[in-house]
Amino acid sequence: MSADDKGRLHARVIVLGSGPAGYTAAIYTARAMLEPVVIAGFDQGGQLMITTDVENYPGFAEPIQGPWLMDQMRAQAEHVGAKLVSDHIVEARLDKRPFELLGDSGTLYTADALIIATGAKAKWLGLPSEEAFKGYGVSACATCDGFFFRGKKVLVVGGGNTAVEEALYLSQIAAEVTVVHRRDSFRAERVLQERLAARPNVKILFDHAIDEILGGSAPPSVTQTRVKNVKTGATQTLDVDGVFIAIGHQPASELFVGQLELKPSGYIAVQPGTTNTNIPGVFAAGDVADETYRQAVTAAGLGCMAALDVERYLLETPAPASDALASEEPL
Repeated sequence: MSADDKGRLHARVIVLGSGPAGYTAAIYTARAMLEPVVIAGFDQGGQLMITTDVENYPGFAEPIQGPWLMDQMRAQAEHVGAKLVSDHIVEARLDKRPFELLGDSGTLYTADALIIATGAKAKWLGLPSEEAFKGYGVSACATCDGFFFRGKKVLVVGGGNTAVEEALYLSQIAAEVTVVHRRDSFRAERVLQERLAARPNVKILFDHAIDEILGGSAPPSVTQTRVKNVKTGATQTLDVDGVFIAIGHQPASELFVGQLELKPSGYIAVQPGTTNTNIPGVFAAGDVADETYRQAVTAAGLGCMAALDVERYLLETPAPASDALASEEPL
């Protein structure tokens, strides 16, 4: 990374985001001697920072803590030569070469190649009790956490494809699954609804919403959920061990609206089998481009792919000239 006297910082490769995809991309590009700069953002570590026991990341026989795993990825990225910057990007200019990113700090970052790994966030209900039990019985990922509820009672919130798919998955693990949806019918595909209706251990509560999640504090654990009929106002309390919020995800792609091709869902569109976006030199990896799997291990795999795509791109593409960087001095 190099800087000029106007406070502009240039790197051959900038990785935007610090989750599994971002750190993996940084590790691979650093080992390729591309001296990547990782702009970490406000939420360093991504969604794993709010995940307690992780049992499905390969290489660990015993459960590990999500924040610990991200600390290890960060340390590995730094060990092989990646530079981490604690800044938040407020504007991206992808119609310029090199690409420009304006930080909240006022710093202008420029790059010959850009890897976008800003991730996606689960949508939450916004209840204080939901926040209190996140990671302690409240989850937004059945594939990640369903294993911990074998033979127990769980509740799924939502009515789209994601909610029904989560409920179907959990019905193979949990003793009882209750699906709560505030409308009087599902929005999910008909075939999914039919499969769900055929599961004997699944109950459906239409016209209901969660009013409060209840549980103990030593240690924190969910024991009950109070639900409310949205038409009558009547409430009832259900005995449950886990609550899965499945009302969708929001990809962190707002910086690139009008610049990159996005899917109708807001995820960044990439060319099949690659991490290439519609702008040469700009790549997208991890949950910001993956609306199907959204797993730490798949995000890491996509980060690896992005790094290899970047290395190939830089070998085949001359570095863009820029008068703004003519007076650069090494940091």
